[in-house]
Formats: sequence, C-alpha cells, structure tokens
Amino acid sequence: MSASAIETEATGGPLPTSDSQTFRRAFKDLRDGFAQRELWLSLGWQDIKQRYRRSVIGPFWITIATGVQAAAMGILYSALLDIPLDEFLPYVTVGLIVWNLISASILEGSEVFIANEGLIKQLPSALSVHVYRLVWRQLLLFAHNLVIYVVMLFAFGVWRHLTWMSLAAIPAIALIVVNAAWVSIMFGIFSTRYRDIAPILGSMTLLLFVLTPIMWTTQSLEAQGGQAAERVKLAELNPLFHYLDIVRAPMIGQDQQAYHWYIVLTITVVGWAAAILALRKYRARVPYWV
Repeated sequence: MSASAIETEATGGPLPTSDSQTFRRAFKDLRDGFAQRELWLSLGWQDIKQRYRRSVIGPFWITIATGVQAAAMGILYSALLDIPLDEFLPYVTVGLIVWNLISASILEGSEVFIANEGLIKQLPSALSVHVYRLVWRQLLLFAHNLVIYVVMLFAFGVWRHLTWMSLAAIPAIALIVVNAAWVSIMFGIFSTRYRDIAPILGSMTLLLFVLTPIMWTTQSLEAQGGQAAERVKLAELNPLFHYLDIVRAPMIGQDQQAYHWYIVLTITVVGWAAAILALRKYRARVPYWV
C-alpha cells in the first residue's frame, strides 16, 4: 500500500496541502496590503515627519537640495556642452527630479523588508504593506520636488512649449510608481536572503546615473557625428533612459518617440510577472530571512 493510501485511510480523507506557495496567496497578499491603506498611508507620512523632526521647513529641505544640485549641474554642463542655459537647465532639473524617484525606488526597495524587520515579525499584516508604504513615501518626496518644476515653468518660459500632449506625463508617472512596486517586491525579497544584492544595486545605480542622459543629451552626441553618434545607440540599451524620457519629454514640451512607451510597458509586464513569482514562492520565508 502506498504512503498516500495509508494517510487517506488513517485520516478518512486526503491530507490538506499548504497553499502558502500559490498564486492565490500571492495575489491575496497584494489585495490585503492595499486594503490596509490607512496603515501604510499613515506610516509613509510619519516616515517623512520623523526624518525631518524639529526642522523648520521639514521635507522642503529635499526640494532645496534638489534645486541646488540641478542648478549647479545645469550651469556647469550647459557651458561644457555649449547648450543655452534656458534650454538645458529645465532638461537637467526634470531629469534629476524623475531620477531621484527611480533611484530611490531601487535602492530603498532592495532593503524594504530588512528595514521593517521589527514590524514584519510583530505586526500581523500583509507583506505588501511595506512596499506600498515605501512607494507612497517616495511619491510624497517627488511631489515636494515638483515645486522646483513649477518655479521653472515660469522662470524659463517652459510653459510656452507645453501642449495637450504634455498631459502624458501623468500616466507616465503612474507607470513609474507601478514599476517601483514590483522592483521593491522582487529585489526586497531576494535582498533579505542574499545581503550582497543591496550594495550591488547601489553600485549599478551609480553607474546607470552616468550612462543615463541627465547631465548630457543624446542630441549633443548626434550633432558630433561619427563614433559619438553611434554611442547614442548604447544609451538606448539602458532601460532607465526610457523610463526617464516618458516623463521628462512631455513635462518640458519635447517631442517623444512611441517606442519608449512600448519598452517601458514590456518591462512592466515582465517585471510584475517575475515579482509575483517571487512573492508566490518566497513570501512565507521573508519573516525568517530578515
């Protein structure tokens, strides 16, 4: 008699199987986490208040720091690349604002569960609560930095270049937020098991910052011709370039190619598929790994 038959005879029926590693539980975690939005909305806001506790202007220090950095980089590279300041500074500023959102989602996302070790072990909540909390916090910081963009709209006359197509920046930002969620889930899970992933991502993000057209433009390379123009194709291999372009181009009134959207949408689908697989298989192990 087989072991399964013995178990069936002894218990009067087949033994129940654990569903901790099923897609149903993975999707349930995402739904339950979103349903607890009062929790992660409050925690995300408290994160910012705690970081700038006893500060006079609070989170607007982020706005000041970003504005100073954008101004310094814009003035310097405008002279080096021989591009008019009123054209280049908005390009750099918006690029830096969007990059801060992208890079923070990668870097903080890789440690999202490690940083919340205490809550994960003590608070009975869905694992995705911590991901939603991180994404919400980054969205709040992004909103603070948008103050710089509003000032720049009028200071440099960027508003004259805006059209109805500039509204495409809204779904583009939403798409980046959706991607920030799967990045945090996937890298966050694997970083709890393999602690080398977080510093590796830190080094890669720094490298991608240099390779992403933030302080330089693809148009300036194309204008040089020869090998410099060929290097523009290398920039196309950088996935973060496409994420940056779908937001920056409409915000400063530049023309945009549709293929940037196709690439981002493809990565979004593939990324979420990988994140759900990781959540399905390793969700129950995260509390032990942290």
